[in-house]
Amino acid sequence: MTQRSGVFIVAGCLALASLSACAGEERPERRLKPLTVREQASSIAKSADGYVVNWAAVLGNQNPWHFGEQVVATIVASDDRGAEVVRMEQPLDAVPPAGTLAFSGQAIAAQRPVKVHLTYRPAQWKPAGRITSAFRAFPVTDVFQRRQKNGSYLVTGRVGNPYRLAASSLVVTALLRDQAGKLLGGASTFVDDVRSDGKPRFILTVDKPPAGVARAEVVARTWGTTSRPYEELAAGGAVPMHTSRPTTPPFEKDRGRQEMPGTAGRP
Repeated sequence: MTQRSGVFIVAGCLALASLSACAGEERPERRLKPLTVREQASSIAKSADGYVVNWAAVLGNQNPWHFGEQVVATIVASDDRGAEVVRMEQPLDAVPPAGTLAFSGQAIAAQRPVKVHLTYRPAQWKPAGRITSAFRAFPVTDVFQRRQKNGSYLVTGRVGNPYRLAASSLVVTALLRDQAGKLLGGASTFVDDVRSDGKPRFILTVDKPPAGVARAEVVARTWGTTSRPYEELAAGGAVPMHTSRPTTPPFEKDRGRQEMPGTAGRP
C-alpha cells in the first residue's frame, strides 16, 4: 500500500466516525422566547350590579418566525381576606411574529374585591407561513373619544383592511391611558366583514372607566386563538398602497443607462 492510499483510508475513517457520532446525537431545537407582558393594568369600580373588575394588557412576541397560539389569561380578583370573588379564564387571540397583542376584559363581582391578579398560560408556537412584513397592521382612522356626562367614556372610529380578502371578524381594543401614557384599563368590540374597499365604524363605551383616563389608544387585530385568520389574509396578498395614476408628464427623453467607469467601448 502506498503512502497516498494510506492517507485516503485514514481520512475516510475519520469522516465515517464523525458521521456516526452526529447520527447518534439529536439536533438541538431552536429555543423560542416566551411571550412578555409589556403592560398590564386593572381597576375596580362600584356599579348597580356589584363591582366592575376591568383589566387590560399588552403581550409581546419576540420571535420573528412564529405565532404564539392558544394563550389563555387567568384573572383572579380577591377580597380583603384573600378569598376569590372572581375567577375566569380568557382565551386570547394569536400573537403575530415580532408583534404585540392588546386585549381587555371585564367581569362583575358580587362582593367587593381589593386585588386583581393576572397570569398567562404559555403559548404554543407555530411557524409562520410568511415573512414578518407580510402581516400588516389593520389601520384605525377617524377616532373620536369623549367622556360622557354620565361618567362613561366613548370611543368611536373606523377600521380598515390592508388585504385583498375580506376579514370575517376583527377585534377592536381601546387601551385607556392617563396623561403620561400609563395604561389604566381597556375595552373591546367586534367588527364583521371588513373589506379592503370599506371602513366600517366601531363604537366602544366604557361604563365605569378608571380614574384619570385622558385618552384611548385604539388597535385592531384578527379574532381567533390560532394564526389561521391572519395567515389566510396574508396568503391572499395585500392591496397595493399606490393605485392612482401619476399626474406628472413622462420625461421627454429617456436618460438611458449610465456607463460604469472603465467600461466604455465594451459590448
